[in-house]
Amino acid sequence: MYETAQHFIGGDWVSAAANGVADVIDPATGDKIGAAVLGSAALTDQAVRAARSAFIRSDWSMEPRLRARVLDAFADRLESLGDDLVELLVRENGKLRSQAAHEIAAGVSEARYYSGLARNILGSTTETGKGKLSLLTREACGVVSVIVPWNAPVTLLVRSVAPALAAGCTVVIKPAPQTPLVNAAVMSCFHGIGDLPPGVVNSVNENGDEVGKLLSSHADIDAISFTGSTQTGRNVMASAAATIKRVSLELGGKAPAVIFPDADLSRAVAEITRSSMVMAGQMCTAVSRVLVHESIAPEVEGMLGHAYGRVKLGHGLAPATDLGPLIDKISQKRALDLIERAGDEAELILRGGAPDGDLSAGAFVSPTIIRISDTSHDLVQHEHFAPIVTFETFRDEAEALAKSNATRYGLAASVYTQGLDRSMRMSRQLKYGTVWLNCHNRLFAEAETGGYRESGVGRLHGAQGLDEFLETKHIYFETN
Repeated sequence: MYETAQHFIGGDWVSAAANGVADVIDPATGDKIGAAVLGSAALTDQAVRAARSAFIRSDWSMEPRLRARVLDAFADRLESLGDDLVELLVRENGKLRSQAAHEIAAGVSEARYYSGLARNILGSTTETGKGKLSLLTREACGVVSVIVPWNAPVTLLVRSVAPALAAGCTVVIKPAPQTPLVNAAVMSCFHGIGDLPPGVVNSVNENGDEVGKLLSSHADIDAISFTGSTQTGRNVMASAAATIKRVSLELGGKAPAVIFPDADLSRAVAEITRSSMVMAGQMCTAVSRVLVHESIAPEVEGMLGHAYGRVKLGHGLAPATDLGPLIDKISQKRALDLIERAGDEAELILRGGAPDGDLSAGAFVSPTIIRISDTSHDLVQHEHFAPIVTFETFRDEAEALAKSNATRYGLAASVYTQGLDRSMRMSRQLKYGTVWLNCHNRLFAEAETGGYRESGVGRLHGAQGLDEFLETKHIYFETN
């Protein structure tokens, strides 16, 4: 769809490549599928100035119906890209065709949802005394930098950009270096919308970490919406502190799936298999820990081992594929080194590895299950972003809670039980922003998501996702 991904600044494509051009690689084959012109601090500053000018000089922040029309037009254009964008996403990111189609549909849904909310930003009034009136209005916070990861480059872009635009903000986007072609395709859906003032939406490709650093510290950026690793989130937060920017951070996860003896085990295993292998385990909400009551541990272990052992690796465009590649060879090596070390320090129920033959050129890693009892071990404590899960057991509900809450992450968890009382007790006491019952990874534009503890700050999706980009102003009036 796009052979070379350009920058998008002030309503126009910008091909300046003072820092050169980078190849874009299909992680399933190792083949070059395109290129991206690299950004710079100067181009980033140009984009920020364009966004600031659009925020100050246009009517964008004052016209909710205009913003709704633009988001509707964007959603229509994104939807119209259809299979072309699905195929590009698969080739650039490595995920399965079904996952790519779902991601794009979710992005369309996000845009349509916030189009409606753009026309429903309400303030309030209060009378504090005779003739004394306080008006509380909601206003756009200003220019927003949106820093997007590679694992879901459509959905995770739109879920930040759509509420920011609905609120009346202008944006500067930094796509992930691994997925610039998909980002350019999404930017093409903004390009040429007649109602969209130039400079409201801008995008600059990364060059190392030059663009991201400036978008975290630039004095004309008012808010940052970042999705990525916890360590990078710490760096973004530290950079934002110098100019007291507001930050919305969705960071790492270490999602536990807790299975009790009364669970529907077939359903639980199917959900866990699907939700741990999604995007090859490279999703912050993917199941990465399986905690099982000791009375059913042997049965569940056998069922999981059988299910994972049948997973078929392949290119995401192949209909029979269950598991695509990791994003690049560096990630593959990191995962293989981890599996090798785990074999020395823990017990491997199922050992994964790199395939031979036709798939050897790609960044593939087959599933791994690791039995472990020490919750302080880094296999439990650290996010690995690979098709690797730990298998842990518990004696009772109290131990299940203690082990589930034993990491500094708190993004998502799931519980499998037929007991309503237990479901409620567990979901209230698990320190996670989302708890799914008898399922996993159900995400909607209407329902807020976000992390506890080191999994993030703020909320995305839902009405609260819009609040992240709004300021409240108090206007006081005395009639006498």
